[in-house]
Amino acid sequence: MPTVNFKNNGIRFDLQLIASWIEPGAKVLDLGCGDGNLLDYLKKHKQVEGTGIEKEEEKVTVCIAKGLSVLQGDINAEVLDFQDQAFDYVILSQTLQQVFEPDQLIQSMLRVGHHGIVSFPNFSHWQVRLQLMTRGYAPVTPQLPYQWYDTPNIRVITLKDFIRFSKQVGFQITRSAAINTKDRDKRGRLITFLPNFRATYGIFQIRH
Repeated sequence: MPTVNFKNNGIRFDLQLIASWIEPGAKVLDLGCGDGNLLDYLKKHKQVEGTGIEKEEEKVTVCIAKGLSVLQGDINAEVLDFQDQAFDYVILSQTLQQVFEPDQLIQSMLRVGHHGIVSFPNFSHWQVRLQLMTRGYAPVTPQLPYQWYDTPNIRVITLKDFIRFSKQVGFQITRSAAINTKDRDKRGRLITFLPNFRATYGIFQIRH
């Protein structure tokens, strides 16, 4: 599968792909928005009405300096304050693996938004499997860069896990992409053959 090149590629490849799924002028909530790169991109290129929630004060300060509307707080608690169907899209990018109660957060996302978009590192990637098999240590990769003792990730997820999870929790997957990235995640390609084995990230659009 050839490398995918986006016209405006100033942010991570996975965020560019997420942005390509969002219609111009949409209302967007970004949970765990970090430095606000995705919201800033969407504001400039898709003219979205965007809101973010971020726990770390320093990152919230960066977002505000960019002119973004971002709340400081825990995403699990802050999302409860929004009205039903207040947003067109609610995004949870590379954060699901750090959430204590993912089923409850997914339900909250789909209460306040018409659509959810979830992405996460794929723990079933061949490099992860190879490290476990040959070295016997908790794997460290560019997508999972932490040692076991200092990682913010409290769980590991594979693409197949999330598909099964959707059936157990009761939401629909309406769109999906499996990707590999390189150059510090700035460039990437879509993976269609053996994605659970070959993709470094999974991205899923969901709804009730």
